[in-house]
Amino acid sequence: MPQKKTPVKRSTTSKSKPKTKRKTKRKASLAQRALLLFVKVFAAGFILFGLFFTAVYLGFLGFVPSTAQLHDIKNPQASEVFSSDGKLLGRYYVENRSNVRYDEISPNVIHALVATEDSRFYEHRGIDEVALFRVLVKSVLMQNRSAGGGSTLSQQIAKNLFPRNDLWVFSMPVNKLREAIIAYRLERIYTKEEILTLYLNTVPFGENIFGIEVASERFFSKSPKALTVDEAAVLVGMLKANNAYNPRLYPERSKERRNVVIGQMVKNNFLSPDEGEVFQAKSLKLRYRRISYNEGPAPYFLEMLKPELLEWCREHQKENGDAYNLYTDGLRITTTLNYDFQYFAQQSVKEYMKNLQAVFDFHWNSSEPWLRQPAILQRAIKQTERYKKMVAAGKTEAEIQEAFNKKIETTLFSWDGDKQVQTTPIDSVKHYLRLLNAGFVAVEPATGELKAWVGGIDFRFFKYDHVSAARQAGSTFKPFVYLAALENGISPYDYFANERKVYEEYQDWSPRNSHEHYEGFYSMEGALSQSINTVAVDMLMQTGIGKVVKTSHELGITSDLPEFPSLALGVASVSLKEMVSAYATLVNGGTQIKPHYLVAIEDNQGKLLAQFQKPAPLRTSMDEENCRILVHMLESVIDEGTGTSIRSVYRIPGDFAGKTGTTQDHSDGWFIGMSPRLVAGCWVGADDPGIHFRTIKYGQGAYMALPIVGKFFNKMYNDPRYRNLQHASFIDPSSEILADLDIPPYLEMLEKENIGNIIERVFARKKDSGQLQSRRTDKSQPEKKKVWESIKDIFKKKK
Repeated sequence: MPQKKTPVKRSTTSKSKPKTKRKTKRKASLAQRALLLFVKVFAAGFILFGLFFTAVYLGFLGFVPSTAQLHDIKNPQASEVFSSDGKLLGRYYVENRSNVRYDEISPNVIHALVATEDSRFYEHRGIDEVALFRVLVKSVLMQNRSAGGGSTLSQQIAKNLFPRNDLWVFSMPVNKLREAIIAYRLERIYTKEEILTLYLNTVPFGENIFGIEVASERFFSKSPKALTVDEAAVLVGMLKANNAYNPRLYPERSKERRNVVIGQMVKNNFLSPDEGEVFQAKSLKLRYRRISYNEGPAPYFLEMLKPELLEWCREHQKENGDAYNLYTDGLRITTTLNYDFQYFAQQSVKEYMKNLQAVFDFHWNSSEPWLRQPAILQRAIKQTERYKKMVAAGKTEAEIQEAFNKKIETTLFSWDGDKQVQTTPIDSVKHYLRLLNAGFVAVEPATGELKAWVGGIDFRFFKYDHVSAARQAGSTFKPFVYLAALENGISPYDYFANERKVYEEYQDWSPRNSHEHYEGFYSMEGALSQSINTVAVDMLMQTGIGKVVKTSHELGITSDLPEFPSLALGVASVSLKEMVSAYATLVNGGTQIKPHYLVAIEDNQGKLLAQFQKPAPLRTSMDEENCRILVHMLESVIDEGTGTSIRSVYRIPGDFAGKTGTTQDHSDGWFIGMSPRLVAGCWVGADDPGIHFRTIKYGQGAYMALPIVGKFFNKMYNDPRYRNLQHASFIDPSSEILADLDIPPYLEMLEKENIGNIIERVFARKKDSGQLQSRRTDKSQPEKKKVWESIKDIFKKKK
């Protein structure tokens, strides 16, 4: 019988072993694959980052400067023009920037900057890993936008110097890496102080200004070294958003931001809590001043100077062979202008022209000055840029007229401040057509140095320079006629009839006096002081027109002069600059010195590049004593003639001479004022001669132009620094008469005879000998009295 088998039980352990091994193997395999994948991803990422870094580093994704290039960082730096006393007059620039040294910056600025923009500045080497981690956690992971940025000052310099590129979604990583590379290189090249200086010279402050020097000048009218804690905090606060925190536009917002900066200074131990509270409690005070190309103390002067400087730059090269660039090389140009005189001139023009415009507007009331001459308006329209551009674009007159009658948004000049208005272009033309303008220039006669130059009432709106513009000279031309008469033998003792004559050979032309009086006789001095037209023309005809033209050119008039009798009345168009130059020659006794204004040019490191020589004096054929006699005649214009308000209204003391000028229809008002040390001239009128006052009361030079010169000298003489100028004296022509007298032999006679008889005898002797034919003036009784008094003084001293 077969044996029954017993079934064998399988161990569960033996069965589960292979399963566990398989699971373990699977897990190990997954881990290995994950690790391998991670390694591959990391390697790929590393390679990609390496390629990315290399591409950025080598500049394939945007310019990255080399170490050598960073050694020679050059911001476009404005060239600056200075007065003779070292004060800034204006700048030429692409970017309105002026660089300063570290020791020229207040520590307050440095502390405010570091505390606010880069508190770990002195600890990192261009990249602040702590700040980057903070930004990563707070800004990226926690979406906290108030966490701030991770850029160091060095990275911000890189951003300012080398603008970011637009690379779509890659813009941020590419630009950040690029700036980090540049920042690291900067930190290896420059010290911390140099980096701070570079940053503060680079950063924009809005309003098209760059750098701490221009910003402190613009908002506080001081150098960066003089900035207080609160002022420094205002400027540093602007760096976050220079327009949003502009203290001029948004004072409250700026003050809040300033206090945040001061709080950061306290937090970073640059200020104590008590000091912080004091500065935060201060009110926001600005001393806003614009000095740029078209604003500041002397914009018309800078515009006049520019072509000469551009020519100099073209003709001179830097060490690398490139020509100098006026707009980017930071040249320092010194001129002869006196900053204070320029300020006095500008203020005088603005103060009086504002009042004069009000008188002019009231004078015409609602009427239009061009009403009877519509061609004036049409001429003004055709001179506008809008009209010229539309003509160039092929527009018809109908289309142009339609465009000129459509309303536009524009800014108009006003003496009460610029006005943003909605108006038509034609109404804008009418607005400007009614405005009077002015020119003012002052020259030192002894040296020919230009001391003040104001070409108009506001360079932003009126580019035309009225110092260089030729306008009819009016009666300011008459002194040249009288000098020519003296030079050509006409005796100053003669009297001339004030009668109206008809000059038949000149188309029956007949000169008229402004007061319409034609009677009596006048000496040269009397006719000149009262500006008698009939006598001036008679003098010109006796002298000879050609001789008057020759004399005028010798004095410094370069304009063409019409050879007609009306030349004596100033019908010639002459620039204000020429007239002042000619009067300066009179003060110099006939020695002409061409007005000049350039002193020196230096580079941005202070190295002298050019020194300009003063023009050599040119001795004319004018008799020195005749020039002195004429100046003395012009003193009588001030003391008893058409210029008496210089004394009565503007209280100008001391020796002073001058001449008023008024042209036909009162289109031009002139006044040239002369002191022994300074000659200043002013012209006033509308841009179009057809726009003018209707009466001589307001249209004469004594009313339109003299007050500006009067205000100028009044401001100058009332300044303690220039008060001594009023004590200078003209050389008295009578002094030579006294010098010619042999006083001792006359002593006995003086005791016995009337002094008047002695003077009459001396004058007669010199006249008979011919010495007075062209060298002395009778001066009538006032002059004799002056000589008599002088002899009395000598007699007293001798006794």
